[in-house]
Amino acid sequence: MDSGAEVVRALRREVRGRVDAGAGARALVTMDASNYRRVPLAVVAPRDAADVTAALAVCRAHGTPVVPRGAGTSIAGQATGTGVVLDFTAHMNGITELDPATRTARVQPGLVLDTLRAAAAPHGLTFGPDPSTHSRCTLGGMIGNNSCGSHSVAWGTTADNVRALTVVRPGGDGPVTLAPGTWDGAPAGLQPLVEGALARLRTGFPDLPRRISGYALDALLPERGPDLPRLLCGSEGTLAVVTEATVRLVEAPRARALAVLGYADESAAAEAAVGLLPYGPLTVEGMAADLVRDAEGLPEGGAWLFVETGGAAPAEARARAEAIARAADCVAAVVVTDPAAQRALWRVREDAAGTATRMPDGTEAWPGWEDCAVPPARLGAYLREFRGLLAAHGLRGTPYGHFGDGCIHVRIDFDLLTPPGVARFRRFSEELADLVVAHGGSLSGEHGDGQARAELLPRMYGPELVDLFARVKDLWDPSGTLNPGMLVRPAPLDANLRFAVLPREPVDVAFGYPGDGGDFTAAVRRCVGVAKCRTATAGTGGGVMCPSFRATGEERHSTRGRARLLHEMLAGEVVTGGWRAPEVRDALDLCLSCKGCRSDCPVGVDMATYKAEFLHHHYAGRVRPAAHYAMGRLPRWLRAVAALRAARLVNALAALPPLAALAKRAGGVEPRRPLPRLAPRTLRRWWRARPRPRVSGADRTVVLWPDTFTDHLSPSVGRAAVRVLEAAGLTVRLPPEGVCCGLTYVSTGQLDQARAVQRRTLARMRPLLEAGVPVVVLEPSCAAALKADLVDLVGAADPAARALADSVRTFAQALEEYAPTWKPPRLDRRVVGQTHCHQHAVLGDAAERRLREKAGLTGDLSGGCCGLAGNFGFEKGHWEVSTACAEEHLLPSVREAPPGTAVLADGFSCRTQLDHLAGVRGRHLAELLAEGLDGGGVRG
Repeated sequence: MDSGAEVVRALRREVRGRVDAGAGARALVTMDASNYRRVPLAVVAPRDAADVTAALAVCRAHGTPVVPRGAGTSIAGQATGTGVVLDFTAHMNGITELDPATRTARVQPGLVLDTLRAAAAPHGLTFGPDPSTHSRCTLGGMIGNNSCGSHSVAWGTTADNVRALTVVRPGGDGPVTLAPGTWDGAPAGLQPLVEGALARLRTGFPDLPRRISGYALDALLPERGPDLPRLLCGSEGTLAVVTEATVRLVEAPRARALAVLGYADESAAAEAAVGLLPYGPLTVEGMAADLVRDAEGLPEGGAWLFVETGGAAPAEARARAEAIARAADCVAAVVVTDPAAQRALWRVREDAAGTATRMPDGTEAWPGWEDCAVPPARLGAYLREFRGLLAAHGLRGTPYGHFGDGCIHVRIDFDLLTPPGVARFRRFSEELADLVVAHGGSLSGEHGDGQARAELLPRMYGPELVDLFARVKDLWDPSGTLNPGMLVRPAPLDANLRFAVLPREPVDVAFGYPGDGGDFTAAVRRCVGVAKCRTATAGTGGGVMCPSFRATGEERHSTRGRARLLHEMLAGEVVTGGWRAPEVRDALDLCLSCKGCRSDCPVGVDMATYKAEFLHHHYAGRVRPAAHYAMGRLPRWLRAVAALRAARLVNALAALPPLAALAKRAGGVEPRRPLPRLAPRTLRRWWRARPRPRVSGADRTVVLWPDTFTDHLSPSVGRAAVRVLEAAGLTVRLPPEGVCCGLTYVSTGQLDQARAVQRRTLARMRPLLEAGVPVVVLEPSCAAALKADLVDLVGAADPAARALADSVRTFAQALEEYAPTWKPPRLDRRVVGQTHCHQHAVLGDAAERRLREKAGLTGDLSGGCCGLAGNFGFEKGHWEVSTACAEEHLLPSVREAPPGTAVLADGFSCRTQLDHLAGVRGRHLAELLAEGLDGGGVRG
């Protein structure tokens, strides 16, 4: 191989698309969703097939490997490599043609599956294969792995739905088109090779629906084709590079129903699955209780089958589901026809790929034997023996997956950090391969072999057929350029493990990371790469993660991308600056600290905390950005203004454009942002001046937390809350002066100061905490800081920290818990707005939804993030991303609302964003309720 610099220079001469050999770009693609890691030389984003041809020619001439990559969700290591990574998601990501008449579409390899499905939906069509990563996986990746998904019992694998492929071979001059029934486009020598091995090809492959392992050479038999596109499906980018595909579309049922069947355990569910296939279901998915965080909506049982049916009308789909429920020998069953309820249940199943990475006790679990498949009729027996093999090795895992096709997913608590643990991983892998083969199965039933299983293919196919694989590989790719180490002449299954480069000793950090044993490295390891953060929309159900990725479309601005950069920072091989690394700083700069990943990521990655940790170390002993001093220390400045009674003066000065511009420049504030107006009278001053209400002995006392934003910037919210809480029969108190949650210090990474502020707060709150008085927090971000950041930063060992965190209630939670018989005023109005991201991620909004319903406030609040996110939207350089986030859901929902609709926004940031970008006044729920009391407005 020639020097990397020579290769990069040549690529930049020949390729029109982006060629990036920087540390940040390389670090982002060292891993996929597997256990493996390889450091590439450069990342190339080709613009078209000509760029692909040019890149392959350069790499072949310089002896540099090439790895095609889509969304990077492969779990066997095949989307990683040491040479040039071809990133198809940047440019080659479109639909060339969609023809409803022929039910076909021509697509580029970087096209996201859900984009194709959305384009086909108006025609009543869809693409049948649908992996759980459908919101981010690409068609090229699906072809490379021969992906399947939950509907394969109805519509087959990707190979069953590909009609033609346009590919570039590393030894060819340009794209060629491969179609069934002809050898056109195949390398010379392939047809004679196949014709000389007909007997082996006819007898060497197991007959089962999910046989994905190895090359599908039996597709070249005379009685089956030859079918060159089917051969390329599942070849993992080792034979040619796909630049366009013609795929089959299928008719999507107009109505669907879901029969959820409960069984005693997964073996019972597996044995029952094959008996349901004659009923023609769309899916037969299995899942055990170990993977379910919330069993709401599921029938009784220790495992479940999700059996979906379709029909031309809802009644037909329901009748089919009810017939299956009656025929099933199950513990209990429920038939779900409501689309929203079905989506909620499917989310439970789709999140299992991430949920399974943690055992119930928090122990890490890993892929590696993620998707073996056996004949469906053998699945129950296989699962029992599989469980026995796990026990014999002292391992744990929870199977789930495509029971109707005999395909099982499982994450296992391998120890991949120590030599003895890795040795056990190898022994288990070898024995499990033998068990799968004994049941007539395939080592891979969906995700491909990659590095995880290719070494074991001789156990499945025998040496002669594996040797035939190698000869086929050499015909297509004589220079060995494409994805070396995969399928043919594979790397050992226990080499290149991504954990090997991480520090063995704990990293000195400020937060406690209680969910990861206090180990920051373990916290970063949480990201397994399933990339739920790489979705184009926030999703249904008020999802949030990851607004910065949706605004930019760049991997480095996704939760996964940032976690990968932190991983490489800890490794120190590619990203070499440690806590000072500019690549990590720049990627984290556009993290809104919305905490959406904390709840929406299946493995609970908390990038807001990681960002605060990084900033704490990055700026230790250094001058910080001006915004950190201006906005990070906002409570200090506002208290000083209040003490001097100078709010009106400050507002007057800020209204003068030259002074406002100077203040923004000095404070690192975005020039297009108006400066917030300070309240002439703070909430605390109003409180001290108001007459004390008469209190009855039966009243329950609550403490109303005067957070910085409510106290100094929007005291009307606090006054409204007092009005409502007292109307509900509660006695309201304010805490001592000087208490603060520390939010602004945390969000800017000033963790030493945040800890000092929080400790002072705990000292002043101690008498109230000892008395067990609940603390009502109106600002969701401050409530989240007290619930989560306080304990993580001060330490769970401090009982006062835990006591304060446990005492925190939102406004709606306090009314529901401490005034359960109180009836709010009937407002009978439609509302629109957005659930605060911290409310969604840390606090939950169930109580708020119930309170709105009691008050006659109708309409759902949207998901996503407002984009202001505390200091984020005020900081210079964040305007475009901030406004893009607001335009995703919040602003359209407000614009489309009918006249008379109230705009709800419990967070100060959300209200400010609405004011700045839409000229709309958003209100806290407390304000709406206070206006409805006695038909009047807010008193005081």
